Order: sequence, then C-alpha cells, then structure tokens
Amino acid sequence: MSRAPVGAGSGLSRRHALLAGSVGAAAVLAACTRVVERSLDEALSQRADDAQATAVGATTTAASSGLEGYELVEGSRTERGFVVDHLLRTPDDGEIHVSLSVPEDYDLAGPAPLYVALPGWEGLWFQGVGANLSEDFPFVAREQVPQMVIASPQLEDWGQTSARQVSALTQWLLGTYRIDPSRVILSGCSGGGETASIVMGLRPELFAAVLHVISRWSGDIQPLVEAQVPVYMAIGEEDDYYGAQPDIDAYAAITQAYQRAGLPEERVKELVTLDVRPSSYFGQEGLQRGQHAAGGALFPHDEQVMGWLLDHVR
Repeated sequence: MSRAPVGAGSGLSRRHALLAGSVGAAAVLAACTRVVERSLDEALSQRADDAQATAVGATTTAASSGLEGYELVEGSRTERGFVVDHLLRTPDDGEIHVSLSVPEDYDLAGPAPLYVALPGWEGLWFQGVGANLSEDFPFVAREQVPQMVIASPQLEDWGQTSARQVSALTQWLLGTYRIDPSRVILSGCSGGGETASIVMGLRPELFAAVLHVISRWSGDIQPLVEAQVPVYMAIGEEDDYYGAQPDIDAYAAITQAYQRAGLPEERVKELVTLDVRPSSYFGQEGLQRGQHAAGGALFPHDEQVMGWLLDHVR
C-alpha cells in the first residue's frame, strides 16, 4: 500500500493527514485480523480433519487386527521388571489380569518372540497381585532371551474360561506389539498346565510349542495333532499331586493319533516328548516338599526342559 508524503505541498492539513493515516492503519489491522482469523479457522479445521483421520486409521487398524472391543487399563506396580497389575478388558472373555514384561527396544532387531507363562494354583488371581511371579519360568526365559516379550496372566481357574482368556490375551499381544507369530511359545505349570492343554484344544495354531510341567492333559488332542504343535511333558515319577500316569496316558494318546495320521516315527518324536524324572532327580527337596513342589522349583532351571521350549524362539 502506497501513501502520499505529508508536507507543506500535500494539500492536506497535518490533522487530516494523521486521521487518514489512522484510518489506513485501522484498515491494514482489520485486514490482518481477517487473515489471522481465516488462517486460524483453516488450522483448526485441518486439525479436526487430522484427528478424524487418525481416529479412522486407529479404528481401521484395530478392525484389521481383530482387536475391536479390547481395552488395556495400564498398571503402575512393578516387580522384577514386570508391570504386575495390568488389566485387559476383552469383548467376549471378560477381564484378564496380566503381568507383562516388554523390554525397551524389544523389536530393534526385528519382530520379537513372545512367551506366555501360565502359573499354577499359587499364581491365580485370588492369591494376590503378582503371586504368579513366584514361579521362575518367566525370569529364566528373560535371562536367556532378553528381547522377548513375556506375559503371565493371573487367571481365575484352570478350565475352559481361563483357556479362552489365554487365547484372547495372546491374540491381543500379537496385534498390539511387533511380535513374530512363528515364535510364540506357551508353558503351563501344575494347574496352568491343565489350562495350557485346553488352549491346545482351542487355538493351537497360535503357538510354536508348549511346555507342560507337573500337570495332566485336560484338553482335546485332535486340534493339537492337526496343528502339529510340539509338546514337552515333564513330571516326577512319584508326583504327589497328579502322579505320572496321566502324562503317560496323554503321551500315548497323542503319539497314536500322529501314527494314525501317517506321520513318520522321527516326526512324531519331534512333536511329543515325555520326560518322567526319577526320584533321585529331586533330591532332598523332593523328600522334604514332595516331587510336585520340587518339580515346580527345579524344572524352570533345567536346561533340557526349559532349553527345549526356548529353542523354538532363539
């Protein structure tokens, strides 16, 4: 905008010149205000569009991963590297209490392995927050495979409801974290082993291997056989809670199912292992506490047992 110079020959009095200047400044200010308001409106509109696009994108992502209706209420209590009081609300399977360890930069080298560890009776939810971490399985695993995501749910029982919750939790973890779906493993100790066996009758395809410790097989073996998920059963020959016979019978049933399906003997041996330990394995601890409790303490640190499971994710 040009403006005539103010001087003796301008034809305008100084008062008129100042008035004209004021009017011009006001016009400029008004124009600038309109530009700012228009820019602000455009920015707010763009922000609303971006927020809507983000919301649509998040909804699309959730829908594509099958996670609609899941909600994580994040915990705040930590113990030994685990957040122990997460609560996962699911659309169909109720609320799941879970302890979770997600290492920093867990996926730096690519999609990470996932380990779901099911505790025994002492680790159920009614026993108190974090009671599931009295077993050493998750800690041995984290020491040997540091980049692994590890979840240990505190379930209500070791039946069908808990098995469905384990399946739902695993699906949520697969959809939420950068997990290699070919390196997802499951273990169950005592009552948790019963739950793990039921999971194998419901969603065996979610897992690369299952470790079944001081327990008995309570699930349908046919889906397991169809999915060909490797199973390792470890128990004492005189387990004072279950006894060894249920595992012996389950091993025979699974082996025969594979044989009927026409699998060669070497493949069957890869898919099902029965490890019945003699009384001498448990030593003084077995004599004092019984083979059941002693097995729960010893098997997590047994390289043959735990090493078999972790070999499926290394």
